[in-house]
Formats: sequence, structure tokens, C-alpha cells
Amino acid sequence: MKEIVLYNSLTREKEVFKPIKEGEVGMYSCGPTVYNYAHIGNFRAYVFSDLLRRVLEDYGYNVKLVMNLTDVDDKTIKNSKENHISLNEYTKKYKEAFFEDIKTLGIKKASVNPAATDHIKEMIDIIELLKKNGHTYEADGSVYFKISTFPQYGELANLDKQELLEGASGRVLNDEYDKENASDFVLWKAYTEEDGDVYWDSPFGKGRPGWHIECSAMSCKYLGKHFDIHTGGVDNKFPHHENEIAQNEAAFNEKFVNYWLHCEHLIVDGEKMSKSKGNFYTLRDLLDKGLSKEAIRYSLINSHYRKQLNFTIEGIKQSQSAIDRVNDFVFRLKDINKTDTNEINDKLSKEIDEANDKFSDSVYNDLNISEALGVLFTLIKNANTSFDSINNETRDKMIKFIERVNNIINCFKINDEEENKDDEEEINKLIEERSLAKKEKNYQKADEIRNKLLSMGIEIMDTPQGVKWKRK
Repeated sequence: MKEIVLYNSLTREKEVFKPIKEGEVGMYSCGPTVYNYAHIGNFRAYVFSDLLRRVLEDYGYNVKLVMNLTDVDDKTIKNSKENHISLNEYTKKYKEAFFEDIKTLGIKKASVNPAATDHIKEMIDIIELLKKNGHTYEADGSVYFKISTFPQYGELANLDKQELLEGASGRVLNDEYDKENASDFVLWKAYTEEDGDVYWDSPFGKGRPGWHIECSAMSCKYLGKHFDIHTGGVDNKFPHHENEIAQNEAAFNEKFVNYWLHCEHLIVDGEKMSKSKGNFYTLRDLLDKGLSKEAIRYSLINSHYRKQLNFTIEGIKQSQSAIDRVNDFVFRLKDINKTDTNEINDKLSKEIDEANDKFSDSVYNDLNISEALGVLFTLIKNANTSFDSINNETRDKMIKFIERVNNIINCFKINDEEENKDDEEEINKLIEERSLAKKEKNYQKADEIRNKLLSMGIEIMDTPQGVKWKRK
């Protein structure tokens, strides 16, 4: 069987994927900080994680995915105070919005979505282990991780060890910081008045956890001290993931994660996304522009995850055209009803087998999705040249292949049960009225009905077999 090869950020090399436990994969993906609606850059990371999971499942693995919700950090506390509501009340709104958004984008729900505030005890336990193992110190009531006690620190982000040793005499209290601040980082923050009513009692005093210890505790609880894959955006590599490695390996004295995968930044219209430039989008912003959820997902998924993605409205429209091409092809396939066979069907059958193999070669090679989609569209192009000769057997085989592709891409409409049938009676009635109008040569009324159907997302086609319709 073909092997899955993944680029490991830790070794900076492609490696054959071998799970710790045969047939099963433990995978942790950094989830949202629920201080606001997730933006389109966040969703690139979540769609990438979903793509990886679906490829692993296509291979036959049972994947346990854990994706956390950061519901206590500097930003959530600050925003809840500014809105004069409790932390739980503030973050609840954005937790619910996140789950709505991932459902909209066709992202499979994680096996577990642990929230940081539900796992304070586990965080305290790891901090106590780190203290026992000599990796911490206290200052001003807060507990810090002393990076000089962990020689491997900086390997994931490829930091210069000598510069690190020379420049790491300081410490940082903030949850997020730049590479230039490679310093001892906070594990437990002492309570201050700025935290309001957000605090927990601990052996180190009243306070709250630092951001980095949250993912360490939650991944360990649900996947164990050593698991297969950890993913996130490239911006998480340092300091967040570097600090996770230090915390877990210093606490438990064993390897933390085997494969680290990071997706590159998303830019919009060639520039870094920012509200001041007017190119900052949430998923809801894009949907309000009339863009389809499938086209947005396709735009986030159709280029390699390790390449910077230039996200544009025009690109989403091009994605819609690609999706329509596949949907139209499947729609036409389903209308085929021929039992005879011939050389063309034998040739197409072999091409479908080859396409399956090439598709596997592409997606199993570090998720080379653009190449994999090229395989699909080449097959469709070749099939269209002899479409009228396709028989039922070849039709079914072709649909089965496209279903396999869609199990990974999740942008196409393959099965009728995916459609909303609530309005079918109205659609059929309008089509009958249009047919009657055409028969009476009332072409103005016929065009008005067609436009109304289009506004409902219904496209109609006049064929020799009668009027056919499909959802756009």
C-alpha cells in the first residue's frame, strides 16, 4: 500500500508517517481564542487540519482529533471587562459562533473540543511537576518556565542556541510575544486587579494559567503524554508550540509529538490582512457578499498548505466556477441510462483506475491538493470528449471516484440527499408555468420565471428529454 508522507516542521524534512498505534492517529490542532469571530486567516488553519484528517481517514486510519477552545487569556479577559459581562458569558457567544462557522465550512467537528477553563486542575498538576523537576522559578507571585533548563528549546523554530543562551535572561508575562523575546515564559500568572473576577486558587497563589500551559494540559489529557500529530498556523510555531514542547517534555521526560505540521500565512489581495486596510474578513462577511460556503472552502483548500495563500474575491469566484464544473458533470452523469459496453467505456474505466492511483499519490504526498484536483479535472475533460458513449457501469465508477475526492475536498454536490427538498414543489410548479408560457409564446413571462428561479439558486436547462433543473 502507498505510504503517507508529511513534512515535519521539527526535522524540516518530509517523513513517512507511522502512527504510534497501528490503525489509529492521535491529532491535536490549535483551536480559536474565543474573544471575537474567527477570521478567514484562522479558517485556513482549521480547513488545513480538516484536510489532513480527511486524508488520514481516506487512508483508513481512525483519527481522534482534539481541538481546544482558549476561553481565558489576556484578550478574553480584557474584552469581557470592556463589555461589563462575565468571562463565561462573553466567550459563550464566540464559542457558539465558532461551531456554527466550522459547520458552514464543512469542517468535521473534532472528537473533543476542550475549553481551557474546564482544565485548570490539569494545568496546575503539570506546573507542579515542572517545579519538582527544577524547571520553574517564581517572581512577583507568578511562576515561570526557565528555558535554560531545557537544552532542546528552540529546535522547532530553529532558533540560534548561542543567541538564545545569551539573550534569554529576561522573562515575559504576556501570552503572546515575538521571536526576539525568546525568554522565560509564564506558566501561572499572579492575580492583579486587571483580572477582575477571573482567578483560581492554586499552590502558587491566586491567579490564572498562562496561554501555553493550556494546550499542554488539554492535549495530554485527551491524547496522552506522547501522540502522533500536532497542527497549527505557522505563527503558532514560536512561541506557542515551542513552549508546549518544553513544558510537556520537561514535565514527563518523554517525547511529546512525533509530527509537527504548520500551514503558511494567508494574505488578502497581496497584503497582510488588517481592518485598517479594509481587507479583514470573517466568514460571515464573505457570506454576506453572496459568496458560497463551498467556494470559500475551496479557495482555502486548493493550494498547498505550506505555501502562502493570496486570498481574493476573484479567487473565490474562480473556485465557484471549478465547483460548478464538477457539479454539472455529476448532474449530467446521473442522467445516463445505457447498458451497452464498448471500447470507449473500457478505456474510461482504465482512466478512472489510473485517476484513483494518481489522486492517492498526490494527497498522500504531503497533501498535494492542487495536483490531486488536477487529476480530477483531467479525468472530467477526457470523459466529456466521449460523454454520449458512457454506460451505467462507467457512470457508477466515475461517480464513486468523485465521491472519494469529495470525502476529502467536501465542496461538491454529489448525492441528492444533500439537497434541501422543502421547496421542490414550488420549483416544479414554476417550471410548469414557464413551459406553458413558452408554449403560448409569452417569452417575457418565461424569462421572468427563469430569473425568479435563478434568484432561488435554481438553474434550469432545456434538453431534448425535457426541462432539467439543479441547484447552483
